[in-house]
Amino acid sequence: MKLTRLAKYLIVFILVLLCATNLHHPILTRAMETPQVEIPESETSPTIEPATLMSQLPSWARLVDIRTVNRNIRLDIRYATTNNFLKRKLYATPKCALRASVAQRLSRVQTDLEKIGLGLKVYDCYRPFSVTKQMWEVLPDPNYVANPARGSRHNRGAAVDLTLVDRAGKELEMPTGFDNFTVKAHRDYSGGSARSRKNRQVLEDAMKKQGFVGITTEWWHFDAEDWQRFAILDVSLGAIP
Repeated sequence: MKLTRLAKYLIVFILVLLCATNLHHPILTRAMETPQVEIPESETSPTIEPATLMSQLPSWARLVDIRTVNRNIRLDIRYATTNNFLKRKLYATPKCALRASVAQRLSRVQTDLEKIGLGLKVYDCYRPFSVTKQMWEVLPDPNYVANPARGSRHNRGAAVDLTLVDRAGKELEMPTGFDNFTVKAHRDYSGGSARSRKNRQVLEDAMKKQGFVGITTEWWHFDAEDWQRFAILDVSLGAIP
């Protein structure tokens, strides 16, 4: 049976009306809603402290060059050279900068070690946030490189990578070299020579005494125990006096 044009229009109208009514059904409505996913705070972009605020900070919170605090601490700032895992220079100047209170603690570590004929050699200190982003692009592994979504304790000027040296400045034997991304670099690695493990422990004990905490995957990395007090920075090393 053929439908008249009026009947066809009537059927279409009824179907549209039914669809519009069903859209308000609770089950259908929930299914069509776009889910609202709450992004954890750790996944959001970190707050970067403006460089202009540095001069307004209390003296203990400002970035300082470690050489102005203790000139006996030796430097081998790897990211100012091509001798690093990225094989390119990331810093324009080989400088170790830390928050002033952190630098004072590191100076005390140096003083303690000198009493037993040893000293510190530093590989990295404050790291601009923009450099952390470059590192993550090459090695997006949170076990070894800080995720820019959270930022690094190096970015806060509250972390340091270092090793031990003797009176002549020669590095003591350690389980691995700097930036060795294997289990041999882990703090609880039981292999290697007994001498290397002993030296690793001497370094850890000296750092812990002055308020530094090591991490599990890198024997050379230590955080200031109060690193949370400091904001993330993206100030170039050349801008630090």
